Amino acid sequence: MLEKTNKKLHILVANDDGIDAPGIYALAERLQKDYHITMVAPSMQRSASSHSITISNHLTVRKHSILGLNFKAYSVDGTPADCVRLALGQLVEDKVDLVVSGINRGYNLGMDILYSGTVSAAVEAAIYKVPSIAVSTDQFDQIQEYSTAADYAAILVKMAIEHGLKNDVVLNLNVPPLKNEEIKGIKVCRMGNMVYGNYFIKRQSDENLKEEETAIFDIMGSTYEPEAEDMDTFYIKEGYATVTPLHYDLTNFKLLKEVSQWFS
Repeated sequence: MLEKTNKKLHILVANDDGIDAPGIYALAERLQKDYHITMVAPSMQRSASSHSITISNHLTVRKHSILGLNFKAYSVDGTPADCVRLALGQLVEDKVDLVVSGINRGYNLGMDILYSGTVSAAVEAAIYKVPSIAVSTDQFDQIQEYSTAADYAAILVKMAIEHGLKNDVVLNLNVPPLKNEEIKGIKVCRMGNMVYGNYFIKRQSDENLKEEETAIFDIMGSTYEPEAEDMDTFYIKEGYATVTPLHYDLTNFKLLKEVSQWFS
């Protein structure tokens, strides 16, 4: 459980957009005002890597010095989950009190949660019994454009400390691309049912290759967002920041008894 202490809390900052992403700089810059920070992030863009981990190759770690930010930073040529596993197991000597993953370049709403490397980095922390927060906002290219999301991340960190966030819980925060004063507030809600309605169009094969030897498909389509007033996809459009508590145990407890009766 996250607890108040007289010393500065130690926060591990991670992401899936990579060590050079403006979102992680904005997040770390905001949090270092109040907390001790260590940054461990992928060496390159690893969006939509979900909860994959590296098992057959080695991992290379490099130290980084980031202008204007005074803390240890490392890049890892692996996945977001690799970064958190390696940080908690090897790279960080002091106890990590909280992991904050983000700020992701693009929302993680609805079913995005299942694909998101940002959320998976936070989930990996929870598996190691470290409470965590995943932070996402709209797609921006400059550090300053992430300032509102960084401020709301700081608000949620403060609330998590005050209320003792449990060590196996992930809070998934999404912040609309608005100024602080324009956001209507924070809504705690369930994940929406946003589904990717992708379809695939097969290209004509190269003339020098036989049809059966190769095939190239272009991914087309868009998202389908059925909404209800208790969903993150609804509230984000209404101008609210959304918080959805998550847990890595995917068991459908309502069906446990019913399915067990099949075999009794």
